[in-house]
Amino acid sequence: MRSLVWFRRDLRIADNSALHHAAKDSDSIIGLFIVTPRQWQQHDDAPAKVSFWMRNLQLLSADLEKLNVPLLIETCSTWDAVPKLVADLARKHQCQQLCFNREYEVNESRRDGATAERCQADGLVVNRYHDRIIVPPREIKTKDGRFYSVFTPYRKVWDTKALDQIKVLSKPKPLQPVKVKASPVPDSVDGFDFSDDRADLWVAGEKQAHKTLKKFADHVGGYDDWRDMPSVAGTSLLSPYLAAGVVSPRQCMAMAVKAGDGKIDASDGIRTWVSELTWRDFYTHVLVGFPRVSMHRPFKLKTEGVAWRYDKSDFKAWCQGQTGYPIVDAGMRQLNQTGWMHNRLRMVTAMFLTKNLLIDWRWGEKYFMEKLIDGDVAANNGGWQWSASTGTDAVPYFRIFSPFSQSKRFDSEGKFIRKLCPELKSVPSPALHDEKKLSVARKEHATGYPEFIVNYKDSRARALAAFKSP
Repeated sequence: MRSLVWFRRDLRIADNSALHHAAKDSDSIIGLFIVTPRQWQQHDDAPAKVSFWMRNLQLLSADLEKLNVPLLIETCSTWDAVPKLVADLARKHQCQQLCFNREYEVNESRRDGATAERCQADGLVVNRYHDRIIVPPREIKTKDGRFYSVFTPYRKVWDTKALDQIKVLSKPKPLQPVKVKASPVPDSVDGFDFSDDRADLWVAGEKQAHKTLKKFADHVGGYDDWRDMPSVAGTSLLSPYLAAGVVSPRQCMAMAVKAGDGKIDASDGIRTWVSELTWRDFYTHVLVGFPRVSMHRPFKLKTEGVAWRYDKSDFKAWCQGQTGYPIVDAGMRQLNQTGWMHNRLRMVTAMFLTKNLLIDWRWGEKYFMEKLIDGDVAANNGGWQWSASTGTDAVPYFRIFSPFSQSKRFDSEGKFIRKLCPELKSVPSPALHDEKKLSVARKEHATGYPEFIVNYKDSRARALAAFKSP
């Protein structure tokens, strides 16, 4: 039997469920990846992310070639054309089976359902696999069969199931060659500017992903101590590889279990790292159970009445890292310069936009997706709604981060701030974390750094009033 394996955000050969099972069932395999520029633009996919996909496709194609699996790359504008395209390719290359890994977002799920229906009508066997998360979304339910909307009880159930889900699948062995030539991988995609994709920062390929995973494994025990410090390499830096499926969450979980000698709570660092993987599953679980969250609606419906501000000037200043609040500006500049932002700073910058500037969280969610190399709908939406107090298990509306407290706690010496905001290089560290001292330092050191875009105390009171009576 010949199988068609449809690759999407699973750009690897190791521990790839669809590829693994297709190889077990088939004599030969043809791989497929579909470029859909207009659809990606509609979904706000970042140029850095699309470029990263293309660079990983180059290496995936070479790895598949060693298995005698040619990778075909087709292009169509949107997903409407995908069902016919896949069915026609399967027929053309005499495939009897279609295999792919599930995607859980609303549009993706509809696309996959339509494709499966079209191919089944043509007589193909269609097999879909859970692969992007550790515990499938519908396998965790409350006692009365509902989806969880609070993380802690979800985590308790997740812990009982996760260890059963982390068997890492073996790499396929070479299959019978097929007389089909692999497609060239495009080095450009219409509508996406690859000129500043920072390939030097984000090296593509499974080999690099596993090198990064192994490096993190060596200090995962200290993850809890260092993960909130943006000036040190305390995080895993695996998020771009997870988002593109160059490494699997099962492989990440297996690393944690190995580091903990079979336990997921062997140390604070391992427990916290596993918790991050759980949050990733949880936000996908929420997206499946409450699809409105991916349709520009809040999880907490009562917050639809919040009187957001739509101030384009303030929003532009936030986007450019020109708010006058050092830790906020440093975070936004990191995003703009690297296509990635430290997780602590994602919370700080998001809360500043939604609370201190009282600007609609959907503006920020969109901007992040347009910039992030690791942009993921479920995680990005979950994070933004958490910060905006509109989401599931969100921070209470009256808990508003102080940018100065956050920078004093997590960048006390100002190393990260000065690196991203060179105008502040001569400002003493205490002034970076104090509103009055920074106002004085601006004049004394002639930094050219912008004035505060908003008064923190007044903006906090404004946000409390807006949320108290939406």
